[in-house]
Amino acid sequence: MDVERAIETRRARRSLDGGSIDSNSIESLMKALRLSASCFNNQPWRVLLVDEEEPLEKVRGALSRGNLWATRAPLIMVITANPEDDCRLSDRRNYFLFDCGLAVGQMLLAATEMGIIAHPIAGYKPEIIREALSIPDEYVIIALVICGYPSDDTSLLSEKQLISEEVRPERKPFSEIFFHGEWENPLRL
Repeated sequence: MDVERAIETRRARRSLDGGSIDSNSIESLMKALRLSASCFNNQPWRVLLVDEEEPLEKVRGALSRGNLWATRAPLIMVITANPEDDCRLSDRRNYFLFDCGLAVGQMLLAATEMGIIAHPIAGYKPEIIREALSIPDEYVIIALVICGYPSDDTSLLSEKQLISEEVRPERKPFSEIFFHGEWENPLRL
């Protein structure tokens, strides 16, 4: 795996061809996520793989209008965690959310290397998904990861989404993100 290349080329693409992802590729994605770092090695993530038509239809029904493109996905990963599986920090931070983000990020890079689109989304109705997929109440539904192979068919994309398919969205400059020594001292490169 060329990590730097995967980081540079990873994008939140939306044009999916709808073709299924083979089981070996799905297993590789699961391995990448599973091997992620976590606080005290608690591994709080629990991932529900949705790749059969009936449950996929239920999840599709919970998507926001801006995620119409995701209806072509042959695989949707429901990323969940139980806050009880957190690493119990004395200041009560919800570190399990960070751990799950690390795990998904690692999986996104593996997907990029494999030529698979893996696009995390927040635009869905969690209670519809919880009920449709029988997810226990104690689990937080953190994100959905929409997975599939790329396509040239952009018919389900909005104008804004079409632009982001072609051009990488602008990134903030280093001086807005990184600071040196103290908060009021932006890093200068």
